Amino acid sequence: MSVLKGFLQPSPMEETTEVIISKRFKGEDGKPLPFKLRKIDQETANSIRKKCTKTKRVNGQTVEELDSARYTSHLILACVLEPNFRDKEICDFYKVIDPADVPGRMLSVGEYGNLSNAIMDFNDFDTAEKVEEEAKN
Repeated sequence: MSVLKGFLQPSPMEETTEVIISKRFKGEDGKPLPFKLRKIDQETANSIRKKCTKTKRVNGQTVEELDSARYTSHLILACVLEPNFRDKEICDFYKVIDPADVPGRMLSVGEYGNLSNAIMDFNDFDTAEKVEEEAKN
């Protein structure tokens, strides 16, 4: 097999996982409902970053400033498949127009942090160090 074939892999957006974020959300069977997450590719992350970046002039210089809270909420929106935060019923229930605002209204601070951390872990934000450590061993 050539080296090139090793790099010809399907889009990371096809990978999904389920995580329990909170015990508050229960199914009919009384068990906690999982949130279904997907990975996103760098192009999608760049698009979200661009949407959440403001340009302003400071001392005659153009400066870009990332709204990190907005970036996180849009990252969550892009990565969570279930529940579908874009669903009209869930947006109406939480009284929001922008679906990216649903998680902030739906989740406690800790739950929001758990979801954000699960997304970061699943999207390999910490694996560079792990891969490097495994390669050394």
